[in-house]
Amino acid sequence: MRKLLASLALGLAALGVFGVSHAQDTAASAPVTATAPAEAPSAAAPAASEAAPAPAEAASAAAAPAPVPNKGDTTWMMVSTLLVILMTIPGLALFYGGLVRSKNMLSVLMQVMVTFSLIVVLWFVYGYSLAFTEGNQFIGGLDRLMMKGIWDNVAGTFANGATFSKGVVIPEIVFAAFQATFAGITCALIVGAFAERAKFSAVLLFMVLWFTFSYAPMAHMVWFWMGPDAYTGKDVVDAMNGKAGLIWQWGALDFAGGTVVHINAAVAGLVGAYMVGKRIGYGKEAFTPHSLTLTMVGSALLWVGWFGFNAGSALEANGFAALAFINTFAATAAAVLGWIIGESLLKGKASMLGAASGAVAGLVAITPAAGNVGIGGALIIGVLAGLICLWGVTGLKKLLGADDSLDVFGVHGIGGILGALLTGVFNSPNLGGPSAVADWVTVGMVAPADYSIVNQVIIQAKAVGLTIVWSGVVSVIAYKIVDLVIGLRVSEEEEREGLDISAHGETAYHK
Repeated sequence: MRKLLASLALGLAALGVFGVSHAQDTAASAPVTATAPAEAPSAAAPAASEAAPAPAEAASAAAAPAPVPNKGDTTWMMVSTLLVILMTIPGLALFYGGLVRSKNMLSVLMQVMVTFSLIVVLWFVYGYSLAFTEGNQFIGGLDRLMMKGIWDNVAGTFANGATFSKGVVIPEIVFAAFQATFAGITCALIVGAFAERAKFSAVLLFMVLWFTFSYAPMAHMVWFWMGPDAYTGKDVVDAMNGKAGLIWQWGALDFAGGTVVHINAAVAGLVGAYMVGKRIGYGKEAFTPHSLTLTMVGSALLWVGWFGFNAGSALEANGFAALAFINTFAATAAAVLGWIIGESLLKGKASMLGAASGAVAGLVAITPAAGNVGIGGALIIGVLAGLICLWGVTGLKKLLGADDSLDVFGVHGIGGILGALLTGVFNSPNLGGPSAVADWVTVGMVAPADYSIVNQVIIQAKAVGLTIVWSGVVSVIAYKIVDLVIGLRVSEEEEREGLDISAHGETAYHK
């Protein structure tokens, strides 16, 4: 029990961006989706007492039993973790694999699977600690190095992590596993941008560098805070806010990773497409997908797994998990329709590739908004994602001039930016959104009359801008280091032969 209470007092970080996103060690957080700065409560928020608690009240609070994890919440989080693994392997792997030429199918499967595995190992060694322990506003510390202190094997006790309800917790070990899948899929997403010409060893070295200096800091800046139970009174608000990640302090809303996952990975992919260079024959030869059947299967698995990604980010089996679930469902379906309608108007035909791409675009765009908007807002975000990401992989791609092989930036970058900005719009209670917490001491919400869409969108844009710059700078440096040490690209002969044979000595199909 002493170990359990000590771990709660450490406040190793409920993960969340002013709302129902991710939360971690320390107390627990409120069952809401987004928050305004705690130091600026709205008129609707009940006023917290300025006075210090009476000695009797303090003694009573100190004697209160430590919260115990609910088996339903714990089970839901383990299921959500499995769903995110399903998203990556086989979902993302098959989605990407079907889009490349048959001679490179296995190379893409390998890059996705091994990247995911590599990052999961690094996550448990040091990544989790850098992202979700107290450090400064940019990066955490080493309190959880090698998962130290997450459980006491002698006593048989486990540290607890916060959910988004005060006094409600889940085992921190489950939270760490859930977050490991986020880190893994984020790095795997990058693979699609330089598919068919990058060295396997170069890919892995780049992932180590980028994960350490881009993913972990971004996760800390967006999602680390001290947890709602740390907000015991107005006298501690400033101190608790000051320990949070920079973007959390700004008040940015990111339910499940619009900035941390999608924009972060997309920028790294775009930089990689430039620095690795265009595929041989790009612009002169047709690089048609070798199996749209597998791409469709992959996109379907992504859709199913994404329910764990988004609804699991509520960290409880509650109404906000259900809101994120239905929004993920609705926005994705709307994006499929938006994409194929746009495609029909542009090309005269709707394609299977378009439908699959539209689904992914909708999933990306709803990610930061999943528990932060109402169902109507989710439908609008979905339709717009389908239309705008279609432009991202056609018109914008031509303007950028990069050989982004599988349109990582056009879908994940544009979709992530769109979703992040529109979260600030449709979070408004005047537009059917759940609003934001104005004061974590009382968990009072911003009143409809006090919610400013303009102000929130500006905050969202700041978060997007910092993510682009941070990932861009880290990516340029990391690619350059890899190029100097290993070299980024295979030889022309190896590229023409195909990476399946040249890099792995195997073929996906025996003819």
